[in-house]
Amino acid sequence: MARFHKLELNARNRPPPEPNEPDPLSRDAGYWMNKADESRRAGLYESALKYYSRALELDRSLAAGWAGQVQMLLQLEEYPEAELWSRKGLELFPTNGELMAGRAQAFCRMGDMKQAHALCDGSLQQAGQSAYRWLVRGEIMAASRQDMDRYCFDKAQELDADWLVPLEVARIELYYRKPSRALGRIRRALEIAPESPFAWYVQGICQSELGLTRAARQSFQRCLELSPRHAGAEEQMRRLQGWSWSPMKILRRLFRR
Repeated sequence: MARFHKLELNARNRPPPEPNEPDPLSRDAGYWMNKADESRRAGLYESALKYYSRALELDRSLAAGWAGQVQMLLQLEEYPEAELWSRKGLELFPTNGELMAGRAQAFCRMGDMKQAHALCDGSLQQAGQSAYRWLVRGEIMAASRQDMDRYCFDKAQELDADWLVPLEVARIELYYRKPSRALGRIRRALEIAPESPFAWYVQGICQSELGLTRAARQSFQRCLELSPRHAGAEEQMRRLQGWSWSPMKILRRLFRR
């Protein structure tokens, strides 16, 4: 439980002050929720997790903060802790569909499909609808190798036109080694948000997985144009450059002469 203590709602977990930011006394829970959303959209899940935690330190009644914290733990592949914190959130909000879905996704990633199915069913039975609940349903279908995953992911996108939805669907498709499907989803995200560095980065990952090296390089380059010194894109560019000059490729070029 490496992150358990990091998520305790106390002053020790406060993110450091940033330049050109509002006075600390004016930074309410809503401010930190907005910061969490900005970080999430940039793929900075560790920072988003801290900001959600800071918001909850100021206002424990923010169900969206609890759900966001759980979802960031899932993105960081901290599945047992995601299950723990979704359970803690459900103690406060026992009928919250987002927290039920988060717990279902945690169980799915840990291989407990019985609990995953039960919790996902419960989340969809709660009042209202949300893209995230259908996104989790789609993941459970994908993990169970059922054909309904596409329908569920499409449903999520119908419910919420935010480009973050197809991006996070693409990440799920990548997790289950379906890069061609992921590429279609991330292209949809880029149609909506062509200036998102993280979306270009995810597209580059999809293309790289499919062996589309030139296209991947272009996507990572576009990411770097929008976000100079993007660590992930820089690392992928170095990897692709190393592959381009691998001993096998050099030999192939020599034989072609």
